[in-house]
Amino acid sequence: MELNTNKKTNYRWIVCGFLWVAVAVNYVDRTALSAATPIIMKEFNIDGTEMGIIMAAFFWAYALLQVPMGYIADKFGQRIVYSIAVAWWSIAQMCIAVCSSLFGFVTARLFLGVGEAGSYPCNVGVVSKWFPKHERSRATAIFDSASKFGNAFAMPVVVGLITMFTWHAPFLIFGAIGIVWAILWWFFYNDPRKSKYTNKAEVAYIEQDGSAVIEDVNCKSTMKWYQLLKYRNVQAMCLGFFILNYILYFFITWFPTYLVEERGMQFSQMGMAASVPFIAAVCGSLIAGILADKLLMKGWSVTKTRKTLLVIGILLATSVGFAAFVESNVIVIALLAVANFGCAVTGAMQWCLASDVAPKNMSSQLAGIQNCVANFGGVASPIVAGAILSATNSFQIALYTYGITAVIGALIYGCYLGKIEQIKVPEK
Repeated sequence: MELNTNKKTNYRWIVCGFLWVAVAVNYVDRTALSAATPIIMKEFNIDGTEMGIIMAAFFWAYALLQVPMGYIADKFGQRIVYSIAVAWWSIAQMCIAVCSSLFGFVTARLFLGVGEAGSYPCNVGVVSKWFPKHERSRATAIFDSASKFGNAFAMPVVVGLITMFTWHAPFLIFGAIGIVWAILWWFFYNDPRKSKYTNKAEVAYIEQDGSAVIEDVNCKSTMKWYQLLKYRNVQAMCLGFFILNYILYFFITWFPTYLVEERGMQFSQMGMAASVPFIAAVCGSLIAGILADKLLMKGWSVTKTRKTLLVIGILLATSVGFAAFVESNVIVIALLAVANFGCAVTGAMQWCLASDVAPKNMSSQLAGIQNCVANFGGVASPIVAGAILSATNSFQIALYTYGITAVIGALIYGCYLGKIEQIKVPEK
Protein backbone atom coordinates (compact mmCIF):
# COMPACT_ATOMS: atom_id res chain seq x y z
CA MET A 1 0.00 0.00 0.00
CA GLU A 2 1.31 3.48 -0.87
CA LEU A 3 2.48 5.63 2.01
CA ASN A 4 0.32 8.73 2.47
CA THR A 5 2.39 10.91 4.78
CA ASN A 6 2.99 14.49 3.70
CA LYS A 7 6.69 14.28 4.49
CA LYS A 8 8.71 13.05 1.53
CA THR A 9 10.06 9.54 1.84
CA ASN A 10 13.64 8.85 0.76
CA TYR A 11 13.41 5.28 -0.43
CA ARG A 12 15.40 6.17 -3.55
CA TRP A 13 18.55 6.14 -1.41
CA ILE A 14 17.70 2.65 -0.15
CA VAL A 15 17.43 1.64 -3.80
CA CYS A 16 20.82 3.26 -4.40
CA GLY A 17 22.16 1.19 -1.51
CA PHE A 18 20.94 -1.97 -3.24
CA LEU A 19 22.78 -0.89 -6.39
CA TRP A 20 25.93 -0.26 -4.37
CA VAL A 21 25.89 -3.75 -2.86
CA ALA A 22 25.24 -5.38 -6.24
CA VAL A 23 28.20 -3.60 -7.85
CA ALA A 24 30.44 -4.38 -4.88
CA VAL A 25 29.61 -8.09 -5.14
CA ASN A 26 29.99 -7.86 -8.92
CA TYR A 27 33.54 -6.59 -8.65
CA VAL A 28 34.57 -8.88 -5.82
CA ASP A 29 33.43 -11.77 -8.01
CA ARG A 30 35.33 -10.68 -11.10
CA THR A 31 38.42 -9.64 -9.11
CA ALA A 32 38.68 -12.82 -7.04
CA LEU A 33 40.38 -14.59 -9.93
CA SER A 34 42.92 -11.78 -10.17
CA ALA A 35 43.87 -12.20 -6.51
CA ALA A 36 44.08 -15.98 -6.90
CA THR A 37 45.99 -15.85 -10.21
CA PRO A 38 49.52 -16.49 -8.86
CA ILE A 39 48.34 -19.66 -7.06
CA ILE A 40 46.17 -20.93 -9.92
CA MET A 41 48.95 -20.44 -12.48
CA LYS A 42 51.33 -22.52 -10.38
CA GLU A 43 48.81 -25.20 -9.40
CA PHE A 44 47.58 -25.85 -12.94
CA ASN A 45 50.79 -24.93 -14.83
CA ILE A 46 49.11 -22.06 -16.71
CA ASP A 47 51.42 -19.56 -18.47
CA GLY A 48 50.94 -15.81 -18.95
CA THR A 49 49.30 -16.07 -22.36
CA GLU A 50 46.82 -18.72 -21.19
CA MET A 51 45.99 -16.72 -18.07
CA GLY A 52 45.37 -13.67 -20.23
CA ILE A 53 42.89 -15.73 -22.26
CA ILE A 54 41.10 -16.87 -19.10
CA MET A 55 40.87 -13.31 -17.82
CA ALA A 56 39.71 -11.98 -21.19
CA ALA A 57 36.99 -14.67 -21.54
CA PHE A 58 34.90 -12.80 -19.01
CA PHE A 59 35.12 -9.57 -20.99
CA TRP A 60 34.11 -11.16 -24.30
CA ALA A 61 30.79 -12.28 -22.85
CA TYR A 62 30.43 -9.16 -20.72
CA ALA A 63 31.04 -6.83 -23.66
CA LEU A 64 28.96 -8.60 -26.29
CA LEU A 65 25.89 -8.88 -24.06
CA GLN A 66 25.80 -5.26 -22.90
CA VAL A 67 23.44 -4.11 -25.65
CA PRO A 68 21.04 -7.09 -25.39
CA MET A 69 20.97 -6.73 -21.60
CA GLY A 70 20.25 -3.01 -21.88
CA TYR A 71 17.38 -3.69 -24.29
CA ILE A 72 15.95 -6.44 -22.09
CA ALA A 73 16.22 -4.28 -18.96
CA ASP A 74 14.35 -1.39 -20.62
CA LYS A 75 11.72 -3.71 -22.08
CA PHE A 76 10.99 -6.02 -19.13
CA GLY A 77 12.08 -3.84 -16.23
CA GLN A 78 15.06 -3.83 -13.93
CA ARG A 79 13.29 -5.76 -11.17
CA ILE A 80 13.13 -9.13 -12.90
CA VAL A 81 16.16 -8.69 -15.15
CA TYR A 82 18.51 -7.69 -12.33
CA SER A 83 17.34 -10.54 -10.08
CA ILE A 84 18.01 -13.13 -12.78
CA ALA A 85 21.34 -11.56 -13.78
CA VAL A 86 22.78 -11.53 -10.25
CA ALA A 87 21.60 -15.08 -9.52
CA TRP A 88 23.14 -16.24 -12.82
CA TRP A 89 26.55 -14.71 -12.26
CA SER A 90 26.62 -15.90 -8.63
CA ILE A 91 26.13 -19.51 -9.72
CA ALA A 92 28.86 -19.08 -12.35
CA GLN A 93 31.19 -17.68 -9.68
CA MET A 94 30.65 -20.75 -7.52
CA CYS A 95 31.39 -22.97 -10.51
CA ILE A 96 34.88 -21.44 -10.85
CA ALA A 97 35.78 -23.12 -7.55
CA VAL A 98 35.53 -26.57 -9.16
CA CYS A 99 37.52 -25.77 -12.31
CA SER A 100 40.85 -27.48 -12.98
CA SER A 101 41.56 -26.92 -16.68
CA LEU A 102 41.97 -24.09 -19.16
CA PHE A 103 38.66 -25.03 -20.81
CA GLY A 104 36.84 -25.09 -17.48
CA PHE A 105 38.13 -21.71 -16.35
CA VAL A 106 37.35 -20.11 -19.72
CA THR A 107 33.81 -21.54 -19.73
CA ALA A 108 33.04 -20.44 -16.17
CA ARG A 109 34.40 -16.96 -16.82
CA LEU A 110 32.27 -16.68 -19.96
CA PHE A 111 29.15 -17.50 -17.94
CA LEU A 112 30.21 -15.03 -15.26
CA GLY A 113 30.42 -12.36 -17.95
CA VAL A 114 26.94 -13.22 -19.24
CA GLY A 115 25.36 -12.52 -15.85
CA GLU A 116 27.43 -9.49 -14.93
CA ALA A 117 26.59 -7.86 -18.27
CA GLY A 118 23.22 -6.92 -16.77
CA SER A 119 24.59 -4.93 -13.84
CA TYR A 120 25.51 -1.47 -15.12
CA PRO A 121 22.74 -1.21 -17.76
CA CYS A 122 20.23 -2.01 -15.00
CA ASN A 123 21.86 0.48 -12.63
CA VAL A 124 21.69 3.33 -15.13
CA GLY A 125 18.06 2.50 -15.90
CA VAL A 126 17.18 2.45 -12.19
CA VAL A 127 18.88 5.80 -11.58
CA SER A 128 17.02 7.36 -14.52
CA LYS A 129 13.74 6.27 -12.92
CA TRP A 130 14.48 7.01 -9.27
CA PHE A 131 16.50 10.25 -9.26
CA PRO A 132 15.96 13.81 -10.51
CA LYS A 133 18.77 15.18 -12.67
CA HIS A 134 20.45 17.16 -9.88
CA GLU A 135 20.92 13.99 -7.77
CA ARG A 136 22.07 11.62 -10.48
CA SER A 137 25.76 12.46 -10.18
CA ARG A 138 25.74 11.45 -6.52
CA ALA A 139 23.60 8.36 -7.09
CA THR A 140 25.79 7.25 -10.00
CA ALA A 141 29.00 7.98 -8.10
CA ILE A 142 27.73 6.01 -5.11
CA PHE A 143 26.99 2.84 -7.04
CA ASP A 144 30.10 3.25 -9.19
CA SER A 145 32.26 3.68 -6.07
CA ALA A 146 31.24 0.16 -5.12
CA SER A 147 33.28 -1.19 -8.04
CA LYS A 148 36.38 0.33 -6.46
CA PHE A 149 35.36 -0.74 -2.97
CA GLY A 150 34.76 -4.25 -4.30
CA ASN A 151 38.29 -4.35 -5.66
CA ALA A 152 39.80 -2.85 -2.49
CA PHE A 153 37.80 -5.24 -0.33
CA ALA A 154 38.53 -8.19 -2.58
CA MET A 155 42.29 -8.02 -2.41
CA PRO A 156 42.91 -8.32 1.35
CA VAL A 157 39.79 -10.37 2.06
CA VAL A 158 40.19 -12.80 -0.83
CA VAL A 159 43.90 -13.18 -0.06
CA GLY A 160 42.96 -13.79 3.60
CA LEU A 161 40.39 -16.43 2.69
CA ILE A 162 42.84 -18.14 0.36
CA THR A 163 45.52 -18.11 3.08
CA MET A 164 43.12 -19.46 5.72
CA PHE A 165 41.43 -22.04 3.51
CA THR A 166 42.13 -22.59 -0.19
CA TRP A 167 41.76 -20.54 -3.35
CA HIS A 168 38.29 -22.07 -3.79
CA ALA A 169 36.77 -20.40 -0.70
CA PRO A 170 36.13 -16.83 -1.96
CA PHE A 171 34.38 -18.09 -5.08
CA LEU A 172 31.92 -20.15 -3.03
CA ILE A 173 31.31 -17.54 -0.32
CA PHE A 174 30.72 -14.52 -2.53
CA GLY A 175 28.67 -16.54 -4.99
CA ALA A 176 26.29 -17.37 -2.15
CA ILE A 177 26.10 -13.69 -1.10
CA GLY A 178 25.00 -12.77 -4.63
CA ILE A 179 22.14 -15.25 -4.56
CA VAL A 180 20.86 -13.70 -1.31
CA TRP A 181 20.99 -10.23 -2.93
CA ALA A 182 18.94 -11.41 -5.93
CA ILE A 183 16.17 -12.67 -3.65
CA LEU A 184 16.07 -9.44 -1.63
CA TRP A 185 15.99 -7.29 -4.79
CA TRP A 186 12.96 -9.16 -6.10
CA PHE A 187 11.02 -8.53 -2.88
CA PHE A 188 12.03 -4.92 -2.17
CA TYR A 189 12.43 -3.22 -5.57
CA ASN A 190 9.90 -1.77 -7.98
CA ASP A 191 9.59 1.39 -10.08
CA PRO A 192 8.81 4.55 -8.02
CA ARG A 193 5.09 4.77 -8.80
CA LYS A 194 4.63 1.04 -8.09
CA SER A 195 6.79 0.84 -4.98
CA LYS A 196 5.18 0.15 -1.60
CA TYR A 197 7.88 2.21 0.09
CA THR A 198 7.42 5.62 -1.59
CA ASN A 199 4.76 8.25 -1.13
CA LYS A 200 3.35 10.86 -3.51
CA ALA A 201 5.77 13.50 -2.24
CA GLU A 202 8.83 11.46 -3.13
CA VAL A 203 7.43 10.52 -6.53
CA ALA A 204 6.70 14.21 -7.24
CA TYR A 205 10.23 15.12 -6.13
CA ILE A 206 11.75 12.51 -8.45
CA GLU A 207 9.70 13.74 -11.41
CA GLN A 208 10.06 17.48 -10.69
CA ASP A 209 12.36 18.34 -13.62
CA GLY A 210 10.68 16.07 -16.14
CA SER A 211 13.84 14.04 -16.76
CA ALA A 212 12.84 10.87 -14.91
CA VAL A 213 11.58 7.86 -16.84
CA ILE A 214 8.07 7.42 -15.46
CA GLU A 215 6.55 4.36 -17.08
CA ASP A 216 8.03 2.19 -19.82
CA VAL A 217 4.70 1.95 -21.63
CA ASN A 218 4.38 5.75 -21.73
CA CYS A 219 7.93 6.39 -22.94
CA LYS A 220 8.32 4.16 -25.97
CA SER A 221 10.99 5.20 -28.42
CA THR A 222 10.89 4.77 -32.17
CA MET A 223 14.70 4.86 -32.34
CA LYS A 224 16.60 1.59 -32.73
CA TRP A 225 19.59 1.06 -30.46
CA TYR A 226 22.07 1.03 -33.35
CA GLN A 227 20.81 4.42 -34.55
CA LEU A 228 22.35 5.95 -31.45
CA LEU A 229 25.80 5.21 -32.88
CA LYS A 230 25.43 7.90 -35.53
CA TYR A 231 25.53 10.61 -32.87
CA ARG A 232 28.94 12.17 -32.21
CA ASN A 233 28.50 12.24 -28.45
CA VAL A 234 27.68 8.53 -28.36
CA GLN A 235 30.80 7.82 -30.42
CA ALA A 236 32.91 9.94 -28.04
CA MET A 237 31.39 8.19 -25.02
CA CYS A 238 32.22 4.79 -26.46
CA LEU A 239 35.78 5.68 -27.51
CA GLY A 240 36.58 7.44 -24.24
CA PHE A 241 35.20 4.57 -22.20
CA PHE A 242 37.23 2.08 -24.27
CA ILE A 243 40.39 3.98 -23.30
CA LEU A 244 39.32 4.19 -19.66
CA ASN A 245 38.65 0.46 -19.45
CA TYR A 246 41.92 -0.40 -21.16
CA ILE A 247 43.73 1.34 -18.30
CA LEU A 248 41.34 0.32 -15.54
CA TYR A 249 41.41 -3.40 -16.21
CA PHE A 250 45.10 -3.62 -15.55
CA PHE A 251 44.13 -3.09 -11.92
CA ILE A 252 41.57 -5.89 -11.82
CA THR A 253 43.53 -8.44 -13.86
CA TRP A 254 47.35 -8.33 -13.78
CA PHE A 255 47.92 -5.85 -10.94
CA PRO A 256 48.34 -8.43 -8.12
CA THR A 257 50.68 -10.51 -10.29
CA TYR A 258 52.65 -7.37 -11.15
CA LEU A 259 53.18 -6.66 -7.44
CA VAL A 260 54.28 -10.22 -6.69
CA GLU A 261 56.36 -11.03 -9.75
CA GLU A 262 57.84 -7.67 -10.74
CA ARG A 263 57.82 -5.67 -7.52
CA GLY A 264 58.90 -8.64 -5.38
CA MET A 265 56.11 -8.48 -2.80
CA GLN A 266 55.14 -11.48 -0.70
CA PHE A 267 51.65 -12.83 -1.40
CA SER A 268 50.43 -11.76 2.06
CA GLN A 269 51.83 -8.23 1.56
CA MET A 270 50.30 -7.93 -1.89
CA GLY A 271 46.73 -8.09 -0.57
CA MET A 272 47.04 -4.90 1.45
CA ALA A 273 49.23 -3.05 -1.05
CA ALA A 274 46.86 -3.83 -3.93
CA SER A 275 43.93 -2.39 -2.00
CA VAL A 276 45.45 1.12 -1.76
CA PRO A 277 44.72 2.23 -5.37
CA PHE A 278 41.15 0.96 -5.02
CA ILE A 279 40.61 2.86 -1.78
CA ALA A 280 41.84 5.95 -3.64
CA ALA A 281 39.34 5.13 -6.40
CA VAL A 282 36.44 4.97 -3.92
CA CYS A 283 37.38 8.49 -2.83
CA GLY A 284 37.69 9.64 -6.43
CA SER A 285 34.26 8.37 -7.39
CA LEU A 286 32.47 9.89 -4.39
CA ILE A 287 34.32 13.22 -4.66
CA ALA A 288 33.45 13.44 -8.35
CA GLY A 289 29.77 12.79 -7.70
CA ILE A 290 29.47 15.30 -4.88
CA LEU A 291 31.48 17.95 -6.72
CA ALA A 292 29.52 17.51 -9.95
CA ASP A 293 26.15 18.00 -8.23
CA LYS A 294 27.47 21.07 -6.37
CA LEU A 295 28.76 22.60 -9.60
CA LEU A 296 25.43 21.96 -11.32
CA MET A 297 23.52 23.58 -8.44
CA LYS A 298 25.89 26.59 -8.63
CA GLY A 299 24.94 27.14 -12.26
CA TRP A 300 27.61 25.25 -14.19
CA SER A 301 26.20 23.66 -17.33
CA VAL A 302 26.04 19.89 -17.62
CA THR A 303 28.55 20.08 -20.46
CA LYS A 304 31.13 22.14 -18.54
CA THR A 305 30.75 20.01 -15.41
CA ARG A 306 31.03 16.64 -17.08
CA LYS A 307 33.82 17.52 -19.51
CA THR A 308 35.97 19.23 -16.89
CA LEU A 309 35.90 16.23 -14.58
CA LEU A 310 36.25 13.73 -17.43
CA VAL A 311 39.43 15.38 -18.70
CA ILE A 312 41.00 16.00 -15.29
CA GLY A 313 40.35 12.41 -14.27
CA ILE A 314 41.84 10.77 -17.35
CA LEU A 315 44.89 13.05 -17.22
CA LEU A 316 45.54 11.92 -13.65
CA ALA A 317 45.47 8.35 -14.98
CA THR A 318 48.62 9.05 -17.01
CA SER A 319 50.59 8.54 -13.79
CA VAL A 320 50.35 4.78 -14.33
CA GLY A 321 52.97 5.17 -17.05
CA PHE A 322 55.46 6.79 -14.67
CA ALA A 323 55.41 3.71 -12.43
CA ALA A 324 57.64 1.98 -14.98
CA PHE A 325 60.49 4.40 -14.13
CA VAL A 326 60.32 4.08 -10.33
CA GLU A 327 62.27 1.72 -8.06
CA SER A 328 60.49 2.37 -4.74
CA ASN A 329 57.42 0.21 -4.14
CA VAL A 330 55.91 2.94 -1.97
CA ILE A 331 56.13 5.49 -4.79
CA VAL A 332 54.80 2.95 -7.29
CA ILE A 333 51.73 2.33 -5.13
CA ALA A 334 51.27 6.10 -4.74
CA LEU A 335 51.44 6.67 -8.50
CA LEU A 336 48.99 3.86 -9.17
CA ALA A 337 46.68 5.24 -6.48
CA VAL A 338 46.66 8.62 -8.27
CA ALA A 339 45.96 6.85 -11.56
CA ASN A 340 43.07 4.84 -10.14
CA PHE A 341 41.69 7.94 -8.40
CA GLY A 342 41.66 9.65 -11.80
CA CYS A 343 40.02 6.67 -13.48
CA ALA A 344 37.29 6.77 -10.84
CA VAL A 345 36.61 10.47 -11.39
CA THR A 346 36.29 9.89 -15.13
CA GLY A 347 34.25 6.71 -14.61
CA ALA A 348 31.68 8.41 -12.39
CA MET A 349 31.10 11.10 -15.02
CA GLN A 350 31.11 8.54 -17.83
CA TRP A 351 28.18 6.70 -16.28
CA CYS A 352 26.29 9.96 -15.78
CA LEU A 353 26.57 10.61 -19.52
CA ALA A 354 24.25 7.69 -20.31
CA SER A 355 21.41 9.31 -18.33
CA ASP A 356 22.27 12.79 -19.66
CA VAL A 357 22.32 11.81 -23.32
CA ALA A 358 19.92 8.88 -23.73
CA PRO A 359 16.47 9.38 -25.29
CA LYS A 360 13.49 8.56 -23.09
CA ASN A 361 13.35 4.92 -22.04
CA MET A 362 16.75 4.15 -23.59
CA SER A 363 19.08 4.77 -20.65
CA SER A 364 19.83 1.08 -20.10
CA GLN A 365 20.35 0.55 -23.83
CA LEU A 366 22.79 3.46 -24.19
CA ALA A 367 24.60 2.31 -21.05
CA GLY A 368 24.86 -1.12 -22.63
CA ILE A 369 26.21 0.27 -25.91
CA GLN A 370 28.97 2.31 -24.30
CA ASN A 371 29.86 -0.51 -21.92
CA CYS A 372 29.94 -3.00 -24.80
CA VAL A 373 32.52 -0.96 -26.69
CA ALA A 374 34.39 -0.11 -23.50
CA ASN A 375 34.81 -3.68 -22.44
CA PHE A 376 36.64 -4.59 -25.60
CA GLY A 377 39.25 -2.50 -23.85
CA GLY A 378 38.82 -5.01 -21.04
CA VAL A 379 39.33 -7.82 -23.54
CA ALA A 380 42.44 -6.24 -25.03
CA SER A 381 44.12 -5.10 -21.81
CA PRO A 382 44.86 -8.48 -20.14
CA ILE A 383 45.75 -10.16 -23.44
CA VAL A 384 48.20 -7.41 -24.45
CA ALA A 385 49.74 -7.24 -20.99
CA GLY A 386 49.95 -11.04 -20.81
CA ALA A 387 51.64 -11.23 -24.20
CA ILE A 388 54.10 -8.50 -23.20
CA LEU A 389 54.83 -10.38 -19.97
CA SER A 390 55.46 -13.63 -21.85
CA ALA A 391 57.70 -11.90 -24.41
CA THR A 392 59.72 -9.66 -22.09
CA ASN A 393 59.22 -11.09 -18.58
CA SER A 394 58.27 -7.55 -17.54
CA PHE A 395 55.23 -5.26 -17.35
CA GLN A 396 57.28 -2.15 -18.19
CA ILE A 397 56.15 -1.74 -21.80
CA ALA A 398 52.54 -2.42 -20.78
CA LEU A 399 52.70 0.44 -18.26
CA TYR A 400 53.99 2.77 -21.00
CA THR A 401 50.98 1.95 -23.17
CA TYR A 402 48.53 2.72 -20.36
CA GLY A 403 50.04 6.18 -19.89
CA ILE A 404 49.91 6.95 -23.61
CA THR A 405 46.30 5.80 -24.00
CA ALA A 406 45.28 8.09 -21.10
CA VAL A 407 46.50 11.11 -23.10
CA ILE A 408 44.44 9.94 -26.08
CA GLY A 409 41.42 9.63 -23.79
CA ALA A 410 41.83 13.24 -22.64
CA LEU A 411 41.79 14.41 -26.25
CA ILE A 412 38.60 12.46 -26.96
CA TYR A 413 36.75 13.85 -23.95
CA GLY A 414 38.08 17.36 -24.39
CA CYS A 415 37.78 17.75 -28.16
CA TYR A 416 35.46 15.14 -29.68
CA LEU A 417 32.75 15.07 -27.01
CA GLY A 418 30.37 17.95 -27.75
CA LYS A 419 27.51 19.64 -25.93
CA ILE A 420 25.96 17.17 -23.51
CA GLU A 421 22.19 17.06 -23.93
CA GLN A 422 19.44 14.51 -24.37
CA ILE A 423 19.08 13.02 -27.84
CA LYS A 424 15.67 13.82 -29.27
CA VAL A 425 13.96 10.98 -31.09
CA PRO A 426 12.95 12.17 -34.58
CA GLU A 427 9.21 12.05 -35.14
CA LYS A 428 7.94 9.86 -37.95
